[in-house]
Amino acid sequence: MEKIAIGIDLGGTTIKFAFLTRKGETVTQWAVPTPVHNKGRSIVPTIIQSIQEKMSEQSLSAEDIAAIGMGSPGSVNRSEGTVTGAYNLNWTETVHVREEIERAFGIPFELDNDANVAALGEQWLGAGQNEPHVVFLTLGTGVGGGVIVNGELVHGAHGTAGEIGHVKVEADGFHCTCGQVGCLETVASATGIVNVARKEAEQFIGESQLAQKIRNSQPVTAKSIFDQARFNDPLADNVLKKVGSYLGKTCANIANILNPSTIVLGGGVSRAGQLLLDYVTPHFERHAFPTIATRTAIRTASLENEAGVLGAASLAFALEDRVETVTQNENVNL
Repeated sequence: MEKIAIGIDLGGTTIKFAFLTRKGETVTQWAVPTPVHNKGRSIVPTIIQSIQEKMSEQSLSAEDIAAIGMGSPGSVNRSEGTVTGAYNLNWTETVHVREEIERAFGIPFELDNDANVAALGEQWLGAGQNEPHVVFLTLGTGVGGGVIVNGELVHGAHGTAGEIGHVKVEADGFHCTCGQVGCLETVASATGIVNVARKEAEQFIGESQLAQKIRNSQPVTAKSIFDQARFNDPLADNVLKKVGSYLGKTCANIANILNPSTIVLGGGVSRAGQLLLDYVTPHFERHAFPTIATRTAIRTASLENEAGVLGAASLAFALEDRVETVTQNENVNL
């Protein structure tokens, strides 16, 4: 029997799991609530118990599992297998995730940042179409990213490669959570798009339902701005042209440096689908190097909430391959 991988997508509300084959076929998939109480001390034991129960249900032993992969929020130390400062999990101190899980199962375990793992999922089984050179931007509450070159994640010297949300797009602009100003995250995340709309509304003259809502202090979201744009609201159109310019130029700069085959836009904002691409692509084509502009695909993500768990399984298979390579080299040297 071919070994399967276990993928885990750890989130602040839900922990998602999947058993996958190397072909990307799902053996089983499930989710449990994340027990964030008591400083998150029950999270890792819950992961262990849930996997043990599912392995028993599927009649699987440790010998049937290639490896376990997991994506986590917070500051991930890949070499140590630890997570620090995952505040939505109540993990304020360092949690030794790999140590606990490997002790429980005797199975190799790999850990990475949740945005990186989602990038792997989209690259393998999603909009990246298993191409080896893919860049992933997740446009959610913030803007994250993952860079894949030759089929492998790029981490950089200090593990922070792919912080695309902190590319500077304005000399001044809105203040960012990182302490800088004018970061992409402040204008292209779900929150950032609303920031742009509120600022543009201050100087907008003309008929606009969106402007009226903002001036009347009614709730406005990125989704409602896209919805208004579909009804040809002029302010919504102005806002998304500006957001599209920021994203398009950023994607062009990324493509000029890395030359990926595909740039995937994910996260909640990507649910706008073709409308988002209609605002982004013209600016990308205008600012990218000509050869790159015509040969780089920009797509919205296709896996939505499954990207993380599928990417985590991909991480597990990559770990198994590395372990096998080391073992083979050791045998050759005997």
